[in-house]
Amino acid sequence: MKNTKLVLLGTGTPNACPDHSGPASAVIVNNKAYLIDFGPGVVRQASRAYFKGIDALRPDRLDIAFCTHLHTDHTTGLPDLIYTPWVLEREKPLKLYGPAGLSDMAHHIEKAYSADLDMRLNGDEPANPTGYKTEVTELQPGREDYGIIYEDENVRVNAFTVKHGRLQSLAYRFMTDEGIIVISGDTAPVPIMIEKAMNADILLHECQYEQGLSARTPQWQIYHRNVHTMSTDLAHIAIKARPALVVTYHRIYHMNILDNTIDLNKEMAIRNEKILQEIRSAGYDGPVINGQDLDVF
Repeated sequence: MKNTKLVLLGTGTPNACPDHSGPASAVIVNNKAYLIDFGPGVVRQASRAYFKGIDALRPDRLDIAFCTHLHTDHTTGLPDLIYTPWVLEREKPLKLYGPAGLSDMAHHIEKAYSADLDMRLNGDEPANPTGYKTEVTELQPGREDYGIIYEDENVRVNAFTVKHGRLQSLAYRFMTDEGIIVISGDTAPVPIMIEKAMNADILLHECQYEQGLSARTPQWQIYHRNVHTMSTDLAHIAIKARPALVVTYHRIYHMNILDNTIDLNKEMAIRNEKILQEIRSAGYDGPVINGQDLDVF
């Protein structure tokens, strides 16, 4: 796809891994960025991508984002996404699409930063009166498929419901003139994912190291299997959907990432390879890659 790209701004999890920023991705179409999630560090990661040649991710150009769910690891970058581009003179309000509760989150962020807003709007440092504002579209729970929730000259965006415990969770299907990119968010395996990812150009999907989970307590095993996708589950989805490329992200390795006596990157590399082995062993023989921060597809 010449004019359509997927940029991984952050591939991490709730765990504070030093080399994996919080979950955030960007679909780039005709030099326009559409963000999916805003985990910790989202704007700095966008800036890093910009300075690597992705012009659409210049921070003051970030003005639309789609949220998969309201877990902290996917949303604590929202104040950054609202205010940093504004400080850099973004004039457009930030458009947000996502689950119920997103509007309250944006509203309370504005209240929390009221002192900063007052200083910038009414103090000595000049700031435009529009770039800090948000325009939120909430998708109320109760539907499996929301149809097209956003459309412009570059892209059509379809939202659909996935399964992540009791929390309303969404996945997104981006359709351009060149192809289709599906982004899972956090989810256990759901049949609609196969339908939406059928023959997609890229399926970006969360993934867990199944062998690592087997060493956890029974309670943790039950939890993770109910709300996340094991490597073998992802293989079964990919076998049926046959996307041109599967990219894993939000990988949970089930290891102690706070152990500073080990070579963390080496241990993760070993588990990354084992995740791919588990996917292959489950029967999937198509293209699959473990995504890393700032990868471009």
